[in-house]
Amino acid sequence: MSLLKLSESKWRLVLSALLVCAVVFESDAKEEKTTRGRTSTPKKATNKRQRAESVKAKTKPTAAAQTKASLTQVLGRGVFKKVGETLSVQTGDTLSLRCRGKPVQWSVPLYVEEDEGRLVIVQQERFSLLTLVNTTVADTGEYTCYPMYCEDKDCRREYNKAIKVFIFFPDPRELFTPSSSHYEMIQLRSNWPTVLPCQVTSPEAKVTLHREFPPGEVSVDGTEISFNNRKGFTIHRPQLHHAGVLHCVATLGNLRQSSTKYILIYVNYPMAPPTPVIQASSSSVAVGDNLRVACSAVGERDVFIEFNWEYPGQQIGRPLYTEETAIPVSGEASRQQFQSVLQVDEVRDVDQGTYSCTAQNLQGAKSVSTTVKVVPKTKKLPV
Repeated sequence: MSLLKLSESKWRLVLSALLVCAVVFESDAKEEKTTRGRTSTPKKATNKRQRAESVKAKTKPTAAAQTKASLTQVLGRGVFKKVGETLSVQTGDTLSLRCRGKPVQWSVPLYVEEDEGRLVIVQQERFSLLTLVNTTVADTGEYTCYPMYCEDKDCRREYNKAIKVFIFFPDPRELFTPSSSHYEMIQLRSNWPTVLPCQVTSPEAKVTLHREFPPGEVSVDGTEISFNNRKGFTIHRPQLHHAGVLHCVATLGNLRQSSTKYILIYVNYPMAPPTPVIQASSSSVAVGDNLRVACSAVGERDVFIEFNWEYPGQQIGRPLYTEETAIPVSGEASRQQFQSVLQVDEVRDVDQGTYSCTAQNLQGAKSVSTTVKVVPKTKKLPV
């Protein structure tokens, strides 16, 4: 019995897609017929050269001659509506979008992409039709039509010409899109905006941000923290006091619901990779003397810089001896200087060569090097 129901649902999906395609095709045929009726009869070519130019223009169309893409919603038989930045479709209804262009590609929310049973995309000669049946609140998200630029069989998306629409699927019982977990961990980076993705299903819902401990509503001033009903809350310049457990609350009429809880962990990220400077105690060292090679880099306070060394003595297994320090930069309370000093005692011939230091933080790494020459020890003349 379940197999019979499944088969019937698949046939309904196919038939609905075919019906919409037939409606769109009929509308395009009427447009084409009307256009032909208005077009005047072209004059015959007066010579062979004109005929050759005409044939050449038909066989090798330029990129500018491609159909300009446009996005509309199919409302019924021969009824189309141009979409704006947002669109609302009641849950359970069928969504039909037509993107005019040849050819085009679609991008849909991840949940829709993974549920292939409800989504049908049909590419016609002059347009592509997207049909989504049995819609739910989880289908809320951005739908994008990308015109394609093709040379022979090589096609690529024209991202600068993409047409996007954010579609809400309101449900009187669900104000947030569903989540697979009750808690979500988010890293607050000191130099990067952080988004709390509490996505509402209705553009009419009023949303506020709340902290768990101590409990209370978080101020949203539009500068430090802002809200967008197509994205969620954005903390533009995260600071340590933003860390903690937060959640969103949506209200619509008499309905009030809470979102997933977000655990915000603050990480003081550096603005850029460190820029190390290397200096040897001497570029020429006598056998038996001691050598010191210092590598230093300035960074933000409380942002760790790691040093790694490569040195000639590694070839014979000479152990690595380093001394590392961090001291504040004079006159700059928010910055400090990190230094690693490589110590080579009783230099030998194998210690001659290139010494390389790599300084690394959370943003990346940079390397510097210097060359040290080992010379024979000078014998002291007797007095």
